[in-house]
Amino acid sequence: MAFPRRYPPDLIDAVVQRVADARTVKAYGAVTTVARQLNLDPRLVQKWVTKATAPPQPDRPAANSWETYLPAGLLHCTFCHQPMTHAELQDSRQGYQCQASCRPRPLDAAAIADTIGRAILRHTPRIIPATSTPTPPHLAATHAHRVLARITIGTTSADIRLTWRAAPLTGPGVDTKRAQAVASARHLALDDPLRALRLLHDSLTGTDPATAPAHPLFADAAALLAELQLRLGYPSDAIAWATYAHRSTVQLHSPTHSRSLQALRLHAVAHRRAGHHQRAYHLYRQLGEHLVTTNGPHAQRTLATHAATALVLHDLGHCQAARTLLADTITTHRRHHPDHPATARMTQHLTRIWNDCATKGHHHQDT
Repeated sequence: MAFPRRYPPDLIDAVVQRVADARTVKAYGAVTTVARQLNLDPRLVQKWVTKATAPPQPDRPAANSWETYLPAGLLHCTFCHQPMTHAELQDSRQGYQCQASCRPRPLDAAAIADTIGRAILRHTPRIIPATSTPTPPHLAATHAHRVLARITIGTTSADIRLTWRAAPLTGPGVDTKRAQAVASARHLALDDPLRALRLLHDSLTGTDPATAPAHPLFADAAALLAELQLRLGYPSDAIAWATYAHRSTVQLHSPTHSRSLQALRLHAVAHRRAGHHQRAYHLYRQLGEHLVTTNGPHAQRTLATHAATALVLHDLGHCQAARTLLADTITTHRRHHPDHPATARMTQHLTRIWNDCATKGHHHQDT
């Protein structure tokens, strides 16, 4: 497939940086993964990366660059109501034009992409794959088709009206493709997490986790996306999707359903990883209460949740309460699950809490 367009230097730099970020997670396949994320030719991305890492060459005259960022078919003219297509400006920069009789000259494509990208970053930043560096507006604009149904351009590049998707696209064909994407992402989650992230983002196109209605497919995709984001070190991004997955599964099933309990645990883990210890404590308490009802007070999952609750108590600074709860949990776990490896792990955590108290010079009543 031919890719005849040229791209501006700032866009190329952002893509090269994204490849570098991807390589910190996985050494191989970063170029292909980023190319798929941004709908670019992998050969072109590899060429940019190679050029960026090659020794500097003598200065040459800069070639004309094509500043086309947005997916085709989104832009429409407010006057003639026709789709706007790529056109060249007088200074060799690129723009967007509708019918020749409608506008005297094309509008600057870079300015349009910057405005749209800033709106996406402000209102729906969760659709952008997480990276260690801030996403430039023009790179965010390449995801416009995921949350925007239509972009209407007025007299100037700043005169823009955005029509947001009211709800995710659904239907037999769409749901089948989404389900296939989620299944593929689950298969790739261990070996290629970045590609799995891309598939999950695509499957959740148009889905705002803060307002989207409960949907079994979206809940499944959101839970898997949150798990991957936690594994890759983005707990703040994972909170929104874990919250949606938990809320959806409760509405679709019940608070004590196995899927709801699994989503609740993921929700608690995301808040704890993000440092929201008070919220994590309440979620772990809620999970423990449900597990006592469904699995029993001496079940392994119930006791593991009690142990996690104790660790969150320690994170909150309640050392004595954490030690008491964890010691009681260890005693019960050893009695009902002898030789289970979790007992040793709980004991290690208890020792760590004791050592932390000793290091900080705490004097508790039970000492």
